[in-house]
Amino acid sequence: MKAQLREVTTSADCSFRVKVFEDRQFQAAWHFHPQYELTYMVQSTGIRYVGDSMHPFDRGDLVLVGRNLPHSWKTVKVKSEDVKCVIIQWDESLLADWLPKPEFAAIRQLLVSSSRGIAFDRNTALRLEGDFVKLPQQPPFERLLTLLKILHTLAAEADSELLAGPGFGKALSGKESQRVNLINNYIKDNILEQIRLDEVAELLSLSKEAFCRFFKKTFDKTFMQYVNEYKVTLASQMLIETDLSVSEVGYRSGFNNLSFFYRQFSRYKQQSPQTYRQQYQKIG
Repeated sequence: MKAQLREVTTSADCSFRVKVFEDRQFQAAWHFHPQYELTYMVQSTGIRYVGDSMHPFDRGDLVLVGRNLPHSWKTVKVKSEDVKCVIIQWDESLLADWLPKPEFAAIRQLLVSSSRGIAFDRNTALRLEGDFVKLPQQPPFERLLTLLKILHTLAAEADSELLAGPGFGKALSGKESQRVNLINNYIKDNILEQIRLDEVAELLSLSKEAFCRFFKKTFDKTFMQYVNEYKVTLASQMLIETDLSVSEVGYRSGFNNLSFFYRQFSRYKQQSPQTYRQQYQKIG
C-alpha cells in the first residue's frame, strides 16, 4: 500500500476531527498530512514509526505528531488484541487566533516541538484516558473545550520525549515514502529470516549502491543499523508484554547470537534486557 499525502476532513458541525479507530490491525502505511495529530492508544500493541524513530507501543501510548511529519503504527501480535485508539486531527488555523495570547504560551511551545513528534508519559496519558474516550460523543463546543484541556495538561504537566532526530526535517516525496513503507514491511515480515540488503534493494528496483545512498540520506544510519534497531524495539516490547525468558526474547526478535543481542540491546537502550524489564514492571 502506497504511503502518501492524506486528506483529513471534518464534519459540518466541528472544526477538527475526532475518530475512534477499531480494527484487527492498523491499515495506514507510512504517511503524512498538514494537520496536527494526537493519538491515544486504548488497546493494541506494536511498533510506531515517527520520522526516523521507532518505539514499541501498548495501552496508554500517547503521541502528538506535528504537521507533515511522516508516521505509522504497525500492529505486532505479541498480545491477541484488536486495535482501538482515539485519533484527533486539526488544522493549524484552529488555534491560530489564540496561540499568540499569553494563556496559550505552553501549548504554543508544545506545537512547535511537535515537528519532531512527542511521546508523553504513561501516567499522564492514563489519567487523560476518560477525556479521550468521551470526546467523540461530546457536543461540538464541549469537544473543543476538552481538546484544549488535554493540550494544556500535556503542555504544562506531562513528561515528554521528542521522537524524530533533529536532522529529520526533510520532506519526502510520495515515491520515497512508498520506499520506506516497503522497507518497514519487508523487515517486519522477514524478521526471523536472514534479512538481505540485496533482496530489499531489488524489491525497491534499486542497485545495492543506490539503495544504501537512499537509506543513509533518509535515516542517517545504515540499513543494518536500522534492522538491529527494529529487532531491539521488538525485543523490548516482548520483554514488557510477555513472560518469555530473555534468551527466548532474543531469538524471537531475530537475533541468532545471544551475545550480539545483549550488545545491541545495551547500545540502543543503555541498559541490559533484564534491567529494562524490571524498570518497566515498576511503572506498569
